[in-house]
Amino acid sequence: MNSNAVIAIHGGAGTILRTSMSASAETEYHAALNAVLSAGQRVLAEGGSALDAVSEAVRLLEDCPLFNAGHGAVYTAAGTHELDAAIMDGHTLDAGAICCVKRVRNPVLVARRVLERSEHVLFTGEGAEAFAAAQGLEFVDNGYFDTEARYRQWQLAREQQRPMLDHDGATLAAAADATPDATSNAASEAKGDAMPHEPIDPNRKFGTVGAVALDRHGHVAAATSTGGVTNKQVGRVGDTPLIGAGCYADDATCAVSTTGSGEMFMRMVAAYDVAAQMAYRRVTLEEAAHDVVMNRLPRIDGRGGLVAVDVHGNVTLPFNTEGMYRGFARLGEAPVTAIYR
Repeated sequence: MNSNAVIAIHGGAGTILRTSMSASAETEYHAALNAVLSAGQRVLAEGGSALDAVSEAVRLLEDCPLFNAGHGAVYTAAGTHELDAAIMDGHTLDAGAICCVKRVRNPVLVARRVLERSEHVLFTGEGAEAFAAAQGLEFVDNGYFDTEARYRQWQLAREQQRPMLDHDGATLAAAADATPDATSNAASEAKGDAMPHEPIDPNRKFGTVGAVALDRHGHVAAATSTGGVTNKQVGRVGDTPLIGAGCYADDATCAVSTTGSGEMFMRMVAAYDVAAQMAYRRVTLEEAAHDVVMNRLPRIDGRGGLVAVDVHGNVTLPFNTEGMYRGFARLGEAPVTAIYR
């Protein structure tokens, strides 16, 4: 049995400023991350697989309205929600993914059924929902994913007539609450002017959620889920459900879950690149992840981060933004959570 069993999670990265976040909000985020980590930790402690642990962690993140996945997902340009998720087993290299689903309560659970019960890897839209229905998974009305905060972000994004990377809209929403002329301030923000007390910088908040784990049997797994970007065009798909971009796992190297500017992570095949560098360059997990996040992604203005674990229990959580909601928990130890650098 492996004594280094561990789980790590993320809930999005971006310009998250300590001076701009209220103490109560900070406490709420830490509590949510801690609860998810504790649940994943229990799965591992009871002898559950890494696949079980990341499934449970991401399911809980999908159910938490603080994060952009499941309940609390952002709105499309049509005022609906379209969700993506992926999961991968490092022991078998089996993977499952879905994208553009509108009525599945927990996309990560559908992705896992694709992994376990389908000869395919990726289903989209109506086909993904038909598969989920055949598997007896829970469906909800699209309005289940609504939250007041996300709706307000969407309304402000529509006023600006542009998509916003996840919680960019939170910046505008905060400004609208704090100033009498939200439109004027939004215009200043679009030009790059700083806004008073803005919690998140424009175009610099990415809300994908994810988890990676190493179990007591020495196997790794990864899972990622998202609601996409605020005011996105219907049918847009980012890196999250693409194996190798938003999610990757291989017992020979590591498990990775990413969060960031999806198009850039796709172009760099970011999650797989970490594993590939370990395999071909013979570098450590820390070195490989650092190179991808700090060197390769910035070349094409890729912003965000990732969480990763290798088969020795090493964990890394690098990001090239000012903050990332993140944490990890080893067996027998208290979970560690963090937000800022």
